[in-house]
Amino acid sequence: MDTPARAWDLFCHVVDNLGDIGVCWRLARQLAREHRIEVRLWVDNLASFRSLCPALDPSAAVQRLGGVEVHRWSDPFPEMTPGAVVLEAFGCRLPASFVEAMARQERPPVWINLEHLSAESWVEGCHGLPSPHPGLPLVTHFFFPGFGERTGGLLREADLLARRDAFAADARRVADFWGGIGVPPPAPGDITVSLFGYPGAPYARLFDAWSRGPVELRVIVPRSGVEAALAGYFGSAAESPRPLRRGRLEVWPIAFLDQDHYDELLWACAVNFVRGEDSFVRAQWAAGAFVWQAYPQSDGAHLGKMEAFLTRYSAGLDPPAADALGALWREWNAGGRPDAAWDDFLARLEPLVAHGRRWAERLAHRDDLAKNLVAYTESLL
Repeated sequence: MDTPARAWDLFCHVVDNLGDIGVCWRLARQLAREHRIEVRLWVDNLASFRSLCPALDPSAAVQRLGGVEVHRWSDPFPEMTPGAVVLEAFGCRLPASFVEAMARQERPPVWINLEHLSAESWVEGCHGLPSPHPGLPLVTHFFFPGFGERTGGLLREADLLARRDAFAADARRVADFWGGIGVPPPAPGDITVSLFGYPGAPYARLFDAWSRGPVELRVIVPRSGVEAALAGYFGSAAESPRPLRRGRLEVWPIAFLDQDHYDELLWACAVNFVRGEDSFVRAQWAAGAFVWQAYPQSDGAHLGKMEAFLTRYSAGLDPPAADALGALWREWNAGGRPDAAWDDFLARLEPLVAHGRRWAERLAHRDDLAKNLVAYTESLL
């Protein structure tokens, strides 16, 4: 008997930076809520996943959360009838026994390799390409998130922008958010920054720029690997009484936030430093100024990825603001001197925020990743 077309399997391998599971968890919930897909989410590291979903029980083999059936991806893999659609996130390599089960189906599943987001031009030519299995009657189809018309688009829940705008318009909700994370609301004239980055970034130089800057700066740092940099700079652990202070810089280390509260942090801050893929996309939907740190690669490929997006994003931005944005992003991603670029960036903050709003509005006119993915798989079923 054929598997119902609304049953999908989504496989995710959790890497140490949590980016892969962040994307997969958002996608799984959206497929379930907005498209009535019965999603089985297979995750190989439930303990790490719990950082994003505190309600998750890492000891449970199967549990249901957010309308999604979450399974522990274990070895040996259990016998299982595959869904009508199988999503292999970011080349995580499906269990061999599951692939064989796919091939035994009367109608093999639509097999999608969900790729990483990229603004590079070659993505549009590869989006949707098939790749036959070398030994089984199966075909993988490559599905690329992206910014162009001929890509899979970006993750965006149907109500996301309305929720963002309602939050920003409700002073009580904003105040409740700050109280909920143990941080006082900003004083008039203060600039609040969120800082989420990879270990090894030139934090000390950025902190120097912030401490001697022309304005009072509050920096909110969710637990994410920046703790060592804070301890080295301030001479105390991130668990020390908050806030950490030097000059005009005030740093508030906070606990790791689940995805919904992290969105609110992005909405509440004037500038957001983000990394990887999930927080990078959410900062764009926050419709403000942001600084992206691409996932560092030893061969420097991340710098090309950063430049490809920067070129696309800066189109239409006035040259002085574009120059300030590019200078800070390049120094931040190359481990250079962000302190030398920060002041120019800050001086152009108003046009950068306005540009971020326009960028988000343009992106919102395109269909989102989940909708495009459903339409694409239905065309192959």
